[in-house]
Amino acid sequence: MTSNKTQIASSHLALATVLGLAFVATPVLAETAEAEAAEQPTGSSQVEDDVHNRQADGIGTIIVSAQGLKELDVLAGTSVVEIRDIQRDGVTGQIGDLLTKIPGVSATSFAPGSSRPVLRGQQGERVRVLVDGVGTSDVSNTSVDHATTIDPITVERIEVLRGPAVLLYGSQAIGGAVNVIDKRIPTRMPDEDFHFDGFAGVDSATNLRTGAGSLDVGVGESLVFHVDGSWRQTDDVEIGGFQVAQALRADLLADADEEAGEGELEEAAELREAANQRGTVPNSAMESWTINAGLGVILGESTFGASLGWYDTTYGVPTRPGAGHHHGEEGEEEGGEEEGEELVTIGLKQFRADFKGDVFLGDGAFERLKLRVGYSDYTHTEFEGAEVGTVFDSTSVEARAELVQNTGGTLRGSSGIQYQHRDFFAVGAEAYIPPNLTDQFALFTLQELGTGPFQIEAAARAEFTKVEAQTLGIERDFDTFSGALGVVYEGIDGIRVGINGSRAERAPSAEELFSNGPHIATQAFEIGDANLQTETAWGLEAYARGSIGAGTFNLTVFKQWFGNYIFLEETGEEEDDLPVFQYLQQDADFFGIEADLNYPIIDGEGFRLITDLRASYVEAELADGTAVPRIPPLSLLGALEAQTGAFDVRGEVQWFDKQDRTTVFETPTDSFTLVNALIAWRPLADNQNVTLQLAADNIFDVNGRRHASFTKDFVPLVGRNFRASVRLSF
Repeated sequence: MTSNKTQIASSHLALATVLGLAFVATPVLAETAEAEAAEQPTGSSQVEDDVHNRQADGIGTIIVSAQGLKELDVLAGTSVVEIRDIQRDGVTGQIGDLLTKIPGVSATSFAPGSSRPVLRGQQGERVRVLVDGVGTSDVSNTSVDHATTIDPITVERIEVLRGPAVLLYGSQAIGGAVNVIDKRIPTRMPDEDFHFDGFAGVDSATNLRTGAGSLDVGVGESLVFHVDGSWRQTDDVEIGGFQVAQALRADLLADADEEAGEGELEEAAELREAANQRGTVPNSAMESWTINAGLGVILGESTFGASLGWYDTTYGVPTRPGAGHHHGEEGEEEGGEEEGEELVTIGLKQFRADFKGDVFLGDGAFERLKLRVGYSDYTHTEFEGAEVGTVFDSTSVEARAELVQNTGGTLRGSSGIQYQHRDFFAVGAEAYIPPNLTDQFALFTLQELGTGPFQIEAAARAEFTKVEAQTLGIERDFDTFSGALGVVYEGIDGIRVGINGSRAERAPSAEELFSNGPHIATQAFEIGDANLQTETAWGLEAYARGSIGAGTFNLTVFKQWFGNYIFLEETGEEEDDLPVFQYLQQDADFFGIEADLNYPIIDGEGFRLITDLRASYVEAELADGTAVPRIPPLSLLGALEAQTGAFDVRGEVQWFDKQDRTTVFETPTDSFTLVNALIAWRPLADNQNVTLQLAADNIFDVNGRRHASFTKDFVPLVGRNFRASVRLSF
């Protein structure tokens, strides 16, 4: 099977690459590129200049990589995390935990080695994580214990897209998308002979040791070579208080009393030890390293390039205290006590190859042709002690071609095509998903009309998806259409207000269709439904954003009405000593508010005092009146930041409300407050990109639990943590 799978994937990769190169090799485009190379100077790209300016000023235009859409308000739900913010919050090894201070964003926080973004209450198959516009091609969408193959400290910036903007990236992003922009494919010539970026950091709560570096070297007048790498290692996480939540601790102590009453003193002692475990989360250590190399050709305003990369991580999967089985399963005793004592770790490896082309087309109807191809060979092994338990393997290819219109006319935007192929199989005790193939082809467009105070914006995407389980002899085909229409008003100085309406459709995933077996990460025996129908969502989003004096603000209110919403429901039965969960469909409603305000209280020469306020709220309910599970609660963040030429000093408070609106099989979470502080020093007046930072997170050692997490009852957030880091660029 592996040989056939590799041959099929290789043929798809070759086809997509040849298609891209055929575009690039068109004589007209080649002539255009040569002409532009002769006329255009080398140096920083406009996007990088704008990002630099925003970093220096603290306020500015949001820059997104979706060319032709930098000003379209279908991107009103977009947030950008820049290099300074990544250093501030990015010592974590997983991208989910990095983004949790952004309005509308939470994280799965399964373990320190595995945490994926949660957008507007949606996770898993409804959130896409991308690398420069194409998928990460890991299997983190299939289960919360599977890591995302991105190290945040090697990226340049991160775009978080919510609402109609996700039509750029596919129906699997019906809840939102996270687009990571890195530098592995160079797109500009360095201003110097070489350019180096470096990062190093340590912390106290996980005994973190981490470092990363990247080097860009110009060769001649149009060739750039890039290499980067990273390494991080942590010990078990230190926490504030008991490992297990109060309700689970009471259950464990009650079980211990029952065992003691029956004369099982050893079992009673083990349960009491589990209930009283505090200070650390056992088996939560991790180690990872990455290496990437790329080559870029810069011909004026046209660029072409390719890269190769390797991601390797090993991380522990914390065990649910008191469980008889590994991997966090409740009530599982299969394999006996000996198996329950086995530590479970995951070893994950990914090889990735990427191609990128950006061709300047001149002053005609289209300004640019953008090409993107990504190929991945991914293997994920779950170890039970020293023995191999389950192996997940996925080979995939994704390709995009996008034509960007010139902005001189009244109609602006871009249109394109996208193709995805995934070949997935799992072997072992927890291979609850049969081998499957997924192929998807899509057409998309986003357009803006009008130059006055009123503008009309529209987006559309058609997808054709085939999902096949070879061993079951089942094939499902789905034709889906998604669209959005918006109106923008700019009649108020410095402020843009608008409203977007959308209708999105999502094809069920292979996991939702074909699952049938024990899924230890979710503590359930999961059963799919091969007859699931397309999931639909009508959406309405109103927003206002812009400037208030020297400050900026964003306010978004959204509502989504889902039809045939796919979710897991407990049936009341048991299989293999696990509760059975069946994938079902039912209508559901989501409502939410996202807001942020950044305002300088003092804005003098050489000194600024800025207030930073943020808020998020989501509520979600199924048609039968029950709650959608794992919905993040109301959260508020308030911060004051003093900025001088050499120093930034910031203090912030982040509050999470309790979440007691739960479904039958999940537990509530208590409210908690995190207090953080940091000081950043830029010691070189002529190089503001050298920054030393000291930070203190969770200063009062609060034992907080993220409600969106499957493991919240026994994997709390990191306790009091002191961090030190240095970032340099020259």
